[in-house]
Amino acid sequence: MFIDSHCHLSKDDYDDIDKVIKDAKQNGVKYLIVSGCDKKSIDEVLELSTKYNNIFLTLGFHPSEANITTNLDLEELKKIVKNNKKVVGIGEIGLDYHWEKDNKEKQKELFIKQIEIAKELDLPIVIHSRDAFQDTFDILKEANHRGIIHCFSGNKENAKMYSSIGCYFGIGGVLTFSNSNLKETVKEIPIDRILLETDSPYLAPTPFRGTKNEPKNIPIIAEELAKNLKINISDLSLKINENISEIFDIKLD
Repeated sequence: MFIDSHCHLSKDDYDDIDKVIKDAKQNGVKYLIVSGCDKKSIDEVLELSTKYNNIFLTLGFHPSEANITTNLDLEELKKIVKNNKKVVGIGEIGLDYHWEKDNKEKQKELFIKQIEIAKELDLPIVIHSRDAFQDTFDILKEANHRGIIHCFSGNKENAKMYSSIGCYFGIGGVLTFSNSNLKETVKEIPIDRILLETDSPYLAPTPFRGTKNEPKNIPIIAEELAKNLKINISDLSLKINENISEIFDIKLD
């Protein structure tokens, strides 16, 4: 049994979300943790979580929303999270200096405010960090709060530094790319800090690279991880599920 610890299921990306969820189950992916990271997607995933018992949520405002997210939006986010037991984390939140370079201070301000919400509600954070390692690390070290580096693709030094402050690591389809440095980097990450994710609809694993990703592809990533760590895939699945259950504080059948 597998879990996709981070995916996006938007009507803009999938014509038939029900089929995506069904296909995931048929491929052994029993649970999905779906991210809502702007107003529209938050509304969509809240509706989705009422329909499916096997869907949990993380909610937050992506750094691309930094210029338009208000304090009222954050208050509404906090209210929604407090009153919905399906929400197991705040995210994805963080910093993106690849696409957004002219509002770094706004991004950092939004990131810190959402970490404060997570601390108040005692929930983990799911962290987006692109071309912003040092600022991300400095903020997380200061915050001293549990979290997952979503879609981790950093080097060994990045992994060691994030590990030193207790972070978990979301490992996705990038691991399967032939030129991925993750094949060596994952060996430096404690196995009790690794989660599996697809980040659907993005970053489909080999051999589907370049196509629309889906949660059903988790077993492909798991097989590559098991090969790199030289561990039986059944044992790996059990351990990863334990990690997900622990960081998100959810009970899985």
